[in-house]
Amino acid sequence: MNEFTLWDMGSNLLLAARWTVLLSLIAFIGGGVLGLALLVLRLSGRKWLEKIIDWYIEIFQGTPLLMQLFMVFFGLPLMGVDVSPWLAASVTLTLYTSAYLVEIWGGCVSAISRGQWNAGASLGMSYLQQLRHVVLPQALRIAIAPTVGFLVQVVKSTALTSIIGLIELTKTGNMLTNSTFRPFPIYGMVALLYFAMCFPLTWYARALEQRHRNNSLR
Repeated sequence: MNEFTLWDMGSNLLLAARWTVLLSLIAFIGGGVLGLALLVLRLSGRKWLEKIIDWYIEIFQGTPLLMQLFMVFFGLPLMGVDVSPWLAASVTLTLYTSAYLVEIWGGCVSAISRGQWNAGASLGMSYLQQLRHVVLPQALRIAIAPTVGFLVQVVKSTALTSIIGLIELTKTGNMLTNSTFRPFPIYGMVALLYFAMCFPLTWYARALEQRHRNNSLR
């Protein structure tokens, strides 16, 4: 179908990009909620919970995301669970994202001095109250920049979901290339669209890091 014009190809890719954005938001929001819950459990002081969460993190950080997608998409049907590409991609990316956010946020919480915990305890606060009212508000300021930076990684990681048949930006680029035999302009536009989605996040993360560094020097 070589009658496709650059405008037609660009329009199709732009429409496909919305699914990349949606999948990124699902993974980031879902991973954020799960990651926060795991962080609270990890900080609870229960060694067996901490060990389980550490293994969870090691599994998702120590194996390729593509293998994780295959395990969910091809593995669950073997157990009688029907999984669509969208569901497999959403679940896998949510788990993958949560494993990294636990580490990022855990490091930010560790940066808060123990004296802050003790100050909350001296006021009669429970563990959860100390975490909610004293520690997390301070850790949040530190966590914003690396969290936004990691969102860039999530956006780019959605390209791997094309392997299991999810029709997002990369998959649409492959389909258009197979139809038009014009890989250079198509993949060039795909790259530009990824850049347009990721560059503002990268710039914002750097600006936040610089602001935090300046505030620390005051």
